Amino acid sequence: MVTLPLFPLNTVLFPGGHLPLQIFEVRYLDLVKRCIENGEAFGVVPLLEGSEVRVPGQHEKLSGAGTMARIISWDAPAAGLLKIHCIGTTRFRILSCEQQKNGLWQGEVVALNDDLDVPVPSEQQDVANALATLIRSLQKKQIPSERMQLAPPYRLDDAGWVANRWCELLRLDMTEKQRLLVQENPLVRLELIQDVLGANGLLDTSGAAR
Repeated sequence: MVTLPLFPLNTVLFPGGHLPLQIFEVRYLDLVKRCIENGEAFGVVPLLEGSEVRVPGQHEKLSGAGTMARIISWDAPAAGLLKIHCIGTTRFRILSCEQQKNGLWQGEVVALNDDLDVPVPSEQQDVANALATLIRSLQKKQIPSERMQLAPPYRLDDAGWVANRWCELLRLDMTEKQRLLVQENPLVRLELIQDVLGANGLLDTSGAAR
């Protein structure tokens, strides 16, 4: 169990996922500067109620789980503004949390096990093929990797990595993404994603994303 500063967002970060952020609120500027100086991580937690930007009198409700984010690059283009690029690392469950006077959330969290390195089964190869097709399509359009939500190395043979990237890309509601985040078995997560892709007509017999 560790104490972790929490960053509530209207998104779900998965391990291996890339997250660019623009920081301008004082509470988060102080947090990010401390993380940069000390090489510390912070927790990205889905925001179930309230706004990402602090509003007086607003009630914020946080999800019960999130993912640690490690800052891999940063820039300060103007006073009072930081641009950072993070990568998701370890998933965690929140045991308890509280909001401090400055608006920053702190939580007592326990880490969840990292996904085992499991190959994509043949039954779910169409899901990996579809992701590969999508990546190639974006590359042909010369879209920078930082704008793709997908960054190399592309671990298209790893079940957990493939499932996590689809979890980020698909327009699922926050509750469903949260359920997928805390799913301990990467093969089950991949199967659930296959069901979603199939139900929405996003797979074809060649494994390409429509």
